[in-house]
Amino acid sequence: MSRVRVRHIAGLGKFLAALVLASPPGAWTQQTPSISPVEMIRRAVNGERQAQQESTHKFLFLDRKQTPHGSQTRVLVETADAIAAMTIAYDDKPLNPEQRRSEMERLRRLADSPEELRRKHKQELDDAERVGRIVKALPDAFLYDYAGSESGNANMGAPGGQLSRLNFRPNPDYDPPSHVEQVLVGMQGYVLVDPEKNRIARIDGTLAKDVGFGWGILGHLDRGGRFVVEQREISPGAWEISRMELRFTGKILLFKSINIQSTEIFTDFQPVPPDLKFSQAIDLLARQEATFAENTGQPNQSK
Repeated sequence: MSRVRVRHIAGLGKFLAALVLASPPGAWTQQTPSISPVEMIRRAVNGERQAQQESTHKFLFLDRKQTPHGSQTRVLVETADAIAAMTIAYDDKPLNPEQRRSEMERLRRLADSPEELRRKHKQELDDAERVGRIVKALPDAFLYDYAGSESGNANMGAPGGQLSRLNFRPNPDYDPPSHVEQVLVGMQGYVLVDPEKNRIARIDGTLAKDVGFGWGILGHLDRGGRFVVEQREISPGAWEISRMELRFTGKILLFKSINIQSTEIFTDFQPVPPDLKFSQAIDLLARQEATFAENTGQPNQSK
């Protein structure tokens, strides 16, 4: 997962559980790989961590998030300063002039505040660091079994590439080094790995039991919560998240309820210069908003 885009799964390390889902007839082949399942996942994890550390790829892309309350579409641009994001539609309808002005003013205020940009960038790096710790723990936190393979496609993995399915369950000997990894001890599920490119293409699953985080003091997630995360190869060596689905309930600090119900689809990846500045990204966002309005057949009324 790329160094910047990994922020989109910040917190997912708390939810890495999965219930093995039934596969359609003929979806899987059963040829046994030449390396053990744990070695396969270890290589994939090393590949993810190396990509996070070394990647210089940056993109502009669309993020459409659907919740029970409706949908929100944003354009995001990865920059050298921080990720610039602009909402361009609600329920697939372009923003009205007042909404668009508000979005542009917010972005310009952020661009004019070096301190705010530094704070935003630090939060993104902190999110990436937490997710990196969870990914690093995967080979040790679980026991793995090989369960067949399938081909990658345009939405997951590399088109035509072979993905190995590894079922996982809790490793009873795993001792979490901190509360960040503590939530892994009660989880089971499966992961799809590209063993040639050493990347993770999909994690899909549900919580097998209630899972506490922060030693149960900060809160818990209810049994039955589900998540799906998919990645695909955008260009040679560059993998990005293409889909993320969250279905979780629980509590924080014993009082505040958690109810996360969302599906995000990430599309239209376009490369941008690796040294792009936040202020330059604002112009790209404005053009993308206008293009979206044209493509939906609803004219952009802003002046």
